[in-house]
Amino acid sequence: MSMRWRLLGSFGLIILIALGTVAVVSRFTTQQEVQEFLGHGGQVGLENLADSLESYYEENGSWAGLGTLPSTARGQGQRAGGNTDTSEHILADSDGIILFSPVEDDLGKRLGDDILAQSITLTVSGQVVGYLLPEGGITALPEDFEEILIERVNRATLLGALISGSIAIVFALILAAFILKPVRGLITAANQMSQGDLSQRVKVQGKGELAILGETFNQMAESLQAGEANRRAMTADIAHELRNPLAIQRAHLEALQDGVYPLTNENLMPVLKQNYQLSRLVEDLRTLALADAGELALDTQRINLTEVCQDTMVRFEPQAKVRELELFCEYDLTQSFVKADKERLQQILDNLMQNALRYAPDGGAIVLTLKQVRNMAVITVHNNGPQIPDEVLKHLFERFYREDKARDRARGGTGLGLAIARKLAEAHGGTLSGENHPEGGVVFKLTLPTCEF
Repeated sequence: MSMRWRLLGSFGLIILIALGTVAVVSRFTTQQEVQEFLGHGGQVGLENLADSLESYYEENGSWAGLGTLPSTARGQGQRAGGNTDTSEHILADSDGIILFSPVEDDLGKRLGDDILAQSITLTVSGQVVGYLLPEGGITALPEDFEEILIERVNRATLLGALISGSIAIVFALILAAFILKPVRGLITAANQMSQGDLSQRVKVQGKGELAILGETFNQMAESLQAGEANRRAMTADIAHELRNPLAIQRAHLEALQDGVYPLTNENLMPVLKQNYQLSRLVEDLRTLALADAGELALDTQRINLTEVCQDTMVRFEPQAKVRELELFCEYDLTQSFVKADKERLQQILDNLMQNALRYAPDGGAIVLTLKQVRNMAVITVHNNGPQIPDEVLKHLFERFYREDKARDRARGGTGLGLAIARKLAEAHGGTLSGENHPEGGVVFKLTLPTCEF
């Protein structure tokens, strides 16, 4: 069943329940009101007078102290021939003895049963307490007057319910069309996306759940489109990265095969070097794939970050000396423990240091700092090389992204180091970010949750 018919069915059910309730309540209350009105003489003024007399008796327990009959309003829809002038009415007690009368000689006399039958019976708590005889008595009504009146009122109520129901259904149709308009747009866009058109977007108007749904759809479409673009770019980058080492290997092997180069260890070294690069690229891709799938196995243990940072600086000293770079390790902690995979943690720091060495100027400096902020250990790696343009900075952790592809490839980079480092940091429950340093160069910040000693 389509959403349109579900909405219409829901609206219709609500309307039927509402109208049924109105009809039942209206019938019950109408019947009660008509019976009470007819029981009080069928005149608005007499009804009010009878109510006043019953209230007086209920409060006082008798008719004693009632000086005069309460006055009633005139012209409030009393029946033709009726009169609400209280001076012309007769009031008798429960035995029919006259208490008030326009004729003084009648006071104290008892009304006959035929006259009492034309009077309004006054009751309190179900007990008869008196009779009110209007001037000229109560005009006789047809025996089925009550049924006729109730039937007409119910007919009018039913007609009103049908009219209101029809109007409600028309508004329900309009409302359903209004609600379904953005939904139809979503359906059309989703169908187009299912056929491969990821550029589809829907127009978002107003606020509410449908607007949120439209915004969420657009965000999903943008994410899918970006993911597809990244996938294509990554496929092209992988093919490009594989092509060069393979081409070099093939050229050297063909030269060795044709006798252009003698088969020596020295001539085999370029082939082996390219094989190492291919192996490193494949291993990097495997690491990223496992991290993306959440299947990267970590051999976690309690590690002292201070020792890891010191070891890292020692291992990179030979490379730094070749380029006359100064290495500084700054920390105010003798011990800072984290729960991590030591090999993977070292891989993160190696990537950060290699990146810093790659872009630091000859004779420059690299500073590695370690500090603890509340329950987080913070490691920063800063070189004094050139700053990175903002346009490049936001792509730092993208796979295969290089500002200068030819130069990075010549230095042996695969374009995956920083992407792997961030994934490994996230796998340890930490973060990795990079930004330009106010004093020049780029600073990378690694944060990891600490653990107790």
